[in-house]
Amino acid sequence: MKQQILSLAIIICLVDAFQFRPAPIIRTSRHRLYSAEPQTDINELNSKAIKDDGSGNLFQTNGGHEKAATKRKMELTWCNADACHETIREKVVGDHNHMELTAPATGQVAYSFVEDDTSSSSANGEGKSYSPAVLILVKPDDEDLVTMAVEVIEQLLEYGVQIMVDSIFRDKLKKFDNIDLDSEMIRHFDPKPVPGFGSGKQLLSPSVDDDNNITTTNSNGEKQQHSADLSDADLIVTLGGDGTIMYASHVFSGPVPPILPVAGGSMGFLTPFAREEMLETILIALGLKEVTLDENEGEDAKEGPDDKNRLAISQRANNNMHIEASSFSGYSDREPLAFGNNNKICISMRMRFDCRIFGSDGTLRARYVVLNEVVIDRGSSPYLASLECFCDDVHLTTVQADGIIFATPTGSTAYSMAAGGSVVHPAVPAIMVTPICPHVLSFRSMVFPDHVVLRCYVPSDARSTACVHFDGKHRTELSRGDSVQIEMSPHPVPTINRVDHSADWLSSLKSNFNFNTRVRQKNISTTSVSN
Repeated sequence: MKQQILSLAIIICLVDAFQFRPAPIIRTSRHRLYSAEPQTDINELNSKAIKDDGSGNLFQTNGGHEKAATKRKMELTWCNADACHETIREKVVGDHNHMELTAPATGQVAYSFVEDDTSSSSANGEGKSYSPAVLILVKPDDEDLVTMAVEVIEQLLEYGVQIMVDSIFRDKLKKFDNIDLDSEMIRHFDPKPVPGFGSGKQLLSPSVDDDNNITTTNSNGEKQQHSADLSDADLIVTLGGDGTIMYASHVFSGPVPPILPVAGGSMGFLTPFAREEMLETILIALGLKEVTLDENEGEDAKEGPDDKNRLAISQRANNNMHIEASSFSGYSDREPLAFGNNNKICISMRMRFDCRIFGSDGTLRARYVVLNEVVIDRGSSPYLASLECFCDDVHLTTVQADGIIFATPTGSTAYSMAAGGSVVHPAVPAIMVTPICPHVLSFRSMVFPDHVVLRCYVPSDARSTACVHFDGKHRTELSRGDSVQIEMSPHPVPTINRVDHSADWLSSLKSNFNFNTRVRQKNISTTSVSN
């Protein structure tokens, strides 16, 4: 019996000695678990060995035959609600699917006139030369601005520029004997309703009649018409404040010609040009006058090397604040942009909204384009506005506040900024969403990309209706079930820059809002440090 027990004990010891034991576990300082020994079958390693060819490519050997272990290629596409597009700024490079950006999302946009065969033949007298047309919009009820506009019109007519005026401005021109309203160079302009925009009958059956044609009689007693259409204007000149630019945006719901904003209002955040330089800037913007470095040579050119970039126009903005030229020395070799230099005119492509109002039954009630902001508020109701908001049909939030603001980058310095929203560069393609006095601590201003579609509707259990405003106009009441849809418009508003979009924007922030202005701290003297 003892011999059997001893034999069993020896067998147990031998089994315990040869049984598989797991490798010990080592805990690192980052609390991650690592095995001290690899968990790989030695037979698998013998049959399939992995080698490195020295360039980072791994080769797998199987039975003496080498086979490259290549990765699958990756492709990128850009998709929206309509379709997917292959031409994007993101790309995949290399065998390891590295993703890179080919260019920034936005940049400084500039325009110049292209000389083709038609323009060259006209310049040589072989054909009828083209006369550019300028639409002049003047702030109403300001006689000083009207007088200044008349002086500029006289000189533009001498350059062969056609002038387009609306009915209000045309009535004011009748007081001036030096303006011949019967001339074929002065054309009457009254905006027609744009098909598909507006509300009511205008939206459902837009008028396309010729009511804006005006008939005049020449010296021979013959009747003639000098009407103008939206597409006839090569340049829009706004002589007024920011409201005049917004009016131009409202008139041109579709494509907008370049706008030259001349200061004539109270603040003029979007109007960098002074009224005294109005004529010269118009000629440069139309390509009728060139600004080259040679024009600035002379006695003043000896003052310093920086004077070579001086413009023919004055360097003072609407509020007589000097615009300081940016110095790129030390970190860039490129020359600073200047108005009209090298026949390039810098512009800001100001994003707009395409806004629609839908009824509870899904019918389209109204449609407007917006340059600044869309505001949905509680109106005259004593109750909080109750809204359900969605982003690309994904629930965004439930709004219980005085209202909500959807602002463009241009409108970020208006109502949205006053409500606590971010100030956004005009070249940033974004949609700002800012609540108005929300009755919750966690609702903060948000920024969305420009490709999203935002939608807010009044729920059926809301205590009252709501109101929506588009750039402060077209006040519309929203009943329960009505919704507002906001998306990017394909037609931006191009405004001409004085220097470039960054210099003009920062200059307006500093001069109009005293952006980050405070008394500068004094340096610490050596005496105070020693004490």
